[in-house]
Amino acid sequence: MKPPRSALPLPRYTQRHPVNGCWGYFFNPPTWARKKNCPVASEALGTDYDAAVRRAEDVLLKAFDSWRTAGVSDSAASPVASAGTFDWLIGEYRSDRRYTKLSGKQKRNHEAGFKLVGGYVLKDGRRLGLARLNAITTAVADALYEKLLIVKITEADGSVIERERRTSVNHAMKSCRRAWNVVSRRHPGKLPLVNPFAQMGLRSSDRETPTATYEELQTFRAKAVDMGLLSLATAALIGWDWLQRETDIFATFDVSHYRPKEHPDMVRVVDEKTKKESWIPLIDDAGTLLYPELMAELDAIKRQRIGGLMLCRDWGDRGPWPTWPKPNEPDFTHLSRKVKEVIRAAGLREQLSFTSFRHGGFTEGGDAELTDREMLASGRHTTVKVLPKYTKRTTRQIENAIKKRRASRQKT
Repeated sequence: MKPPRSALPLPRYTQRHPVNGCWGYFFNPPTWARKKNCPVASEALGTDYDAAVRRAEDVLLKAFDSWRTAGVSDSAASPVASAGTFDWLIGEYRSDRRYTKLSGKQKRNHEAGFKLVGGYVLKDGRRLGLARLNAITTAVADALYEKLLIVKITEADGSVIERERRTSVNHAMKSCRRAWNVVSRRHPGKLPLVNPFAQMGLRSSDRETPTATYEELQTFRAKAVDMGLLSLATAALIGWDWLQRETDIFATFDVSHYRPKEHPDMVRVVDEKTKKESWIPLIDDAGTLLYPELMAELDAIKRQRIGGLMLCRDWGDRGPWPTWPKPNEPDFTHLSRKVKEVIRAAGLREQLSFTSFRHGGFTEGGDAELTDREMLASGRHTTVKVLPKYTKRTTRQIENAIKKRRASRQKT
């Protein structure tokens, strides 16, 4: 049995693989180094995470860097980061309350950025983490951004392709900017006055989350039912109708939230990202069901379940869809793979994901000419600035705008 997915950060050239129901760690130098007869060989590091990280960082990586730089890195290596270096800056930020109070997910995002920037190898063979802060100017930061933006990937056939990783590099620059600002307040006068990671003019990725159509939603739901995955069919409709994220649907939505005794005609919706909750009406004043298809499926589930999560796996002991490598940090890797299996079996677009159904619900609201206030209330957002991210521009919206303009013109 494969162990729950681990999200713990690993040193360079260190990998994790399942071993007897838990994670085993392995150090594997890159192929180009092995071809040059690198003396540091591949090594199994055992199943203890802390011991594996210490072995990789304190012994293997130091030996590898010493071989790669012909000894240049030996004099720079130190178990404690020297004051005034980039590594020292990151260490000081990690010890500050403004870092320690962050969630696990936020810390992982920051650490990925620090690893990307601090691990960049300069022309003299040193890591950028060992560079003095006064040497990291705005020009250096801009040049580093361009260097990190494109990554080269070697395919199995030996061909090399280039891929842009703009979102990851943007996050890395923002993490470094935050660390610099915090440590600058923590140690006044010890850092250069100009934060080189500020005002970089970062441009977001042009990639948009693919939006599902209502027909694709119906096709997905039908195929999920055929495959015996009724919970995924219901979940997709929840994402479409109630505009909820997968965390809210699979890790938060409890049986007690749906039509409780004190509110038999409503459902309690909890948004983990914004930490807000609201009540969605299920029946209007005239007694009309507002979500007849969804209510029929949820009513059937509640009749068979006393408590716990509303949506569980459809086989075995019917456990939760997510796993929890760490408390309060659900992992949806298995869920994503099952969703992709249904998408492929249904012959839908490969680009679609579970999130596509939520975005499709938002876009349907735009086509239905919902006002901004109605969109904010439905999606539980606090500002209209985020709506364009979810409500995609469609031909129907343009047609509606043209008709309204012509009707106004005729009245005039």
